[in-house]
Amino acid sequence: MTASLAIGDFSRASHLNIKTLRHYHRIGLLVPAHVDPDTAHRRYDTDQIPTAQVIRRLRMLDMPLDEIHRLIVTSDLTRRNRLISDHLAHLEAQLARTQDAVASLRDLIEPSRGNQTASVEHRRQPATPAAAISAVIDVENVTGWYQGALGELHALLAVQKISPTGPGGAIYSTDLFTHGRGEAIVFVPCDGDLRPTGRVVPLTVPETDLAVAEHRGPHSGEIDHIYGELGAYIGDHAIGIDGPIREYYLVGALETADENQWRTEIGWPIFHTGA
Repeated sequence: MTASLAIGDFSRASHLNIKTLRHYHRIGLLVPAHVDPDTAHRRYDTDQIPTAQVIRRLRMLDMPLDEIHRLIVTSDLTRRNRLISDHLAHLEAQLARTQDAVASLRDLIEPSRGNQTASVEHRRQPATPAAAISAVIDVENVTGWYQGALGELHALLAVQKISPTGPGGAIYSTDLFTHGRGEAIVFVPCDGDLRPTGRVVPLTVPETDLAVAEHRGPHSGEIDHIYGELGAYIGDHAIGIDGPIREYYLVGALETADENQWRTEIGWPIFHTGA
């Protein structure tokens, strides 16, 4: 017969406090082996200690209780390992985002750490024939969407034996920034008789005047800092006009896996200054 422990002793053995154990009982996550029908006193078998310790460690890793329940009730070792691996992958991605945010914040509050300082130039961008993909997207999906669209555009141009005539770029509507959702157009400049295929269509990217600043590094880093400096420049010189933002991907994921080598030009629409 398996030995049992009162809830207080089980609490000490498992490092789960009594309030938590009672909650886990109520939701069916860790049910006592015995409950006295008269006193409602709970007793746990000693072989429940490893399960309690696993639950505690998973909670320390912020795994939701419903996922923990699915994990401990399954007898399928492969499924159990997959649930744990999926959660660890989620934590790693979350950690990477946190590290990026911490580094960016330190750069903002400690200028000596080497924040980028935007050098702004004015440029008249001529009308340009291009292959393009457009969609209405959410702002949090911008990076993944534009990278996928650029890859698709370059793949189609290669199939149709059409050479790009310049770096790929994107046109982002004002709504994307102000409302979190709006139209985005990714394009690759090219000459030739492009045959529309799937999402890809020919497009003439319209002529425009831009104030341009360059961001070096991953888009998850300080690109918003360059946007901020460019916006301040526009405000200081009172030259901004309504219109979509442009980005030009001079060096990106297609050229190198090293995100620190990426170079992105950000173009803010301005009225023609003659400069």
